[in-house]
Amino acid sequence: MELQFFSSTFCEPCMHTRIVLDEVQRLMPDVTIREYDVANHSALAEAAGVRSVPTVVLMGDDNHEKFRATGEPSVNHVLVAIANAL
Repeated sequence: MELQFFSSTFCEPCMHTRIVLDEVQRLMPDVTIREYDVANHSALAEAAGVRSVPTVVLMGDDNHEKFRATGEPSVNHVLVAIANAL
């Protein structure tokens, strides 16, 4: 299971989302979290359908999207999404 975090350097909500995802990583160390700056990974962001940042996409082991959050998610929001994807 992988969380893809699409962000931007100057995005304040992205800074808050990093804190949320750091806590998720602490609680669930087996979940892989990858951050992609949309300025540096525009083709990937476009292919993923990212229209705004922050966007967090949970990909299952089958490489299909299981959950998407646009804006600042809460720790509980992300944890519930992971639990539902299992």
